[in-house]
Amino acid sequence: MSGSNSFDPKLFTAEAISAETKAINDAIIKAMDGAPDWWDIGAQEVRDARARGEGPFPLAPKSPRARTIEIDGKGGKIALRVIAPDNPKGVYLHIHGGGWTLGAADQQDPLLERIADRVGLACVSVEYRLAPEHPYPAGPDDCEAAAVWLVANAKKEFGTDRLTIGGESAGGHLSAVTILRMRDRHGYAGFKGANLVFGAFDMTMTPSQRAFGNERLILRTLDIEKFSEAFLKGVKDKRDPDLSPLYADLKGLCPALFTVGTRDALLDDSLFMYTRWIAAGNEAELGIYPGGAHGFVAFPGALAAAANAQADAFLKRVTTA
Repeated sequence: MSGSNSFDPKLFTAEAISAETKAINDAIIKAMDGAPDWWDIGAQEVRDARARGEGPFPLAPKSPRARTIEIDGKGGKIALRVIAPDNPKGVYLHIHGGGWTLGAADQQDPLLERIADRVGLACVSVEYRLAPEHPYPAGPDDCEAAAVWLVANAKKEFGTDRLTIGGESAGGHLSAVTILRMRDRHGYAGFKGANLVFGAFDMTMTPSQRAFGNERLILRTLDIEKFSEAFLKGVKDKRDPDLSPLYADLKGLCPALFTVGTRDALLDDSLFMYTRWIAAGNEAELGIYPGGAHGFVAFPGALAAAANAQADAFLKRVTTA
């Protein structure tokens, strides 16, 4: 486990992986063995199964504290799921993962409750439109609309306009895209921090994405290809910074925390993006977690606890700085 910014080679060795983490990974592989692929049975069937708690991810209980705000977007109404403490110290705009194709705003209530309670932030999770029914730019448009709404309404709604942003996997990607859109389209550079958890930042595929292979540890190379095909339907230039933020001008952005496990096909995305974020003159923190699979923060164990504690500390620091 690491919360440091140093590239210690020992973090990437088999010896650094704890017995607990190895057991969790083995259980994931066993649970996914023979499971149908979403592109064969249809995305909606997999979404419904996840909502029932079927599949590799633990079923997250729904929070009785959650409420929904509806805002206007380019494609119609957008639901924002809100879990907030009394007297929030700031707002966390959360964007869920799922390969731009799966997932939902109400499937990580414990994560949002944790941030609300430990960091004191009002958590606002975006129910953005999903591919393949709604390919690019639908999802990014909805996330941008949520950010624009928060900039205008957070003070009135939550008593604070100190905004942070973050998400996991596709949510990490959409968070980076949203930060860039807010700077370039709206002149807003006021985010206090970005919590980017095993995000995808290069839609042309980084070396670790291409090299991961077929081991069913949540995210294979094939999965990445299929998610990208669904999300980028008809797109020609995959290096467009609105698709691949790794290629964007990253100057003048907020502090960021990049979190990734060493057994994640998206490992390079965080390593490369962290380096470019720093090289652009921004503050950044890097958490490398030995043996962590894609999605590891959702599984019980010491590795997830350490990563979540680092995220909480980061969000607390940037909102009180």
